[in-house]
Amino acid sequence: MNESTQRHGPATDGPAPGRDDDPAVLLAVAERVVARAVAHLGTLPRPWDRPWDRHDAQGDGDGLPGVSTKSTPTDVVTAADTALEALVRTQLGLLRPGEPVVGEERGGAAEPGVVTWVVDPIDGTVNFLYGLPWYAVSLAATRDGVSLAGVVAEPATGRLWSAALGAGATCDGRPLHASAVTELDMTLVGTGFAYSAERRTRQGAFVAGLLPRVRDLRRSGSSALDVCAVAAGWLDAYVEHGPNWWDWAAAALIAREAGAVVRTPPPPGRQVPDDGLGPDVLIAAAPGVASGLAALARELGVAGV
Repeated sequence: MNESTQRHGPATDGPAPGRDDDPAVLLAVAERVVARAVAHLGTLPRPWDRPWDRHDAQGDGDGLPGVSTKSTPTDVVTAADTALEALVRTQLGLLRPGEPVVGEERGGAAEPGVVTWVVDPIDGTVNFLYGLPWYAVSLAATRDGVSLAGVVAEPATGRLWSAALGAGATCDGRPLHASAVTELDMTLVGTGFAYSAERRTRQGAFVAGLLPRVRDLRRSGSSALDVCAVAAGWLDAYVEHGPNWWDWAAAALIAREAGAVVRTPPPPGRQVPDDGLGPDVLIAAAPGVASGLAALARELGVAGV
């Protein structure tokens, strides 16, 4: 992979950090805002408390109050998603007034040369809907498509993953390091799947080719947490097709700062890397297997998935 293959206990009260574009200052803001979002999430109704309503036969979300769908009947959004994004936007408006916010639920656009915040209020919404613990709150500060600071919170465990550009990555304050694996056939790989049935079919063929060539595959349902797992060395690599900017803006920085090699789809306004991997693939990998995994992905036709 080439370099968009770059390597590149929050406070909840007290005065706002100073207005500054230093990554450490932006990280302090992100940690503060995410802590408030996680605390608020704990006060909201839990959709898994009414599991009999979650299988809506029409696929329009009417089977569960506060749940609707987006691109397909399996692409859900809950009231918690929209409430958390609204809270994050409000908090950023107070702490960083005038800076644009791009979010999964309400959209938005980056501005050239300006710090832009990228939020996924709940990454792993289907897990959240079912009561599975693998979901996250993700927030990144970016400029011109480059992540300067990123935070991923795991509400079910209380873990907080953080990174500032050039300052390393931590989980609950402990430094993170990608794994030291060097053999592709000993590589534990995470992956994710699209909501589109047509793309899932192509992904299934890709995974069928990948599985015999690596140690094993894992799929948690939250790409943000899986990329953070690469940062921690819990996974050796992660491959996903078609993630959005908010899915990886924070986690990709965390993995890079932990020493992983990361290749992302281009952020808005950026060119697709000329590396034969296509416009849609996210790969985060331990440095000892990154080039081998990218070569295998090309061989398996990843650009067409």
